[in-house]
Amino acid sequence: MIKNVHGAGQYLVVYTNSPSNYINNYSGSQGVGNMRFNTSNQTMEVYDGQMWQSLKMGDANVSLTPDAVEALDWAKQKRAEERKLQELAKQHPAVADAVDAVEQAKTKLKIITELVS
Repeated sequence: MIKNVHGAGQYLVVYTNSPSNYINNYSGSQGVGNMRFNTSNQTMEVYDGQMWQSLKMGDANVSLTPDAVEALDWAKQKRAEERKLQELAKQHPAVADAVDAVEQAKTKLKIITELVS
């Protein structure tokens, strides 16, 4: 049984909520197999017919592969570069012209590579 999930790294977020302590809307009568979360000792428990038994729980760590982190870092860097160019292009006509020239060159390159492939 997983007690906690921890997100490792800057790209993972673990959300928590506050559900009922009891599974299946515990009615107050203790039946064999009923489960609850004991807030006093922070454990899941199952009723065995005579008493509540704590389940063994551990933590889970979740993270991305190094390749995924590298790809996301690269995408963030490219996004920041594009935003900076867009801002500079708004302020400086020469930058706007250069950005347009680069976009036209990319379009031409794409057409040429498709024709020679």
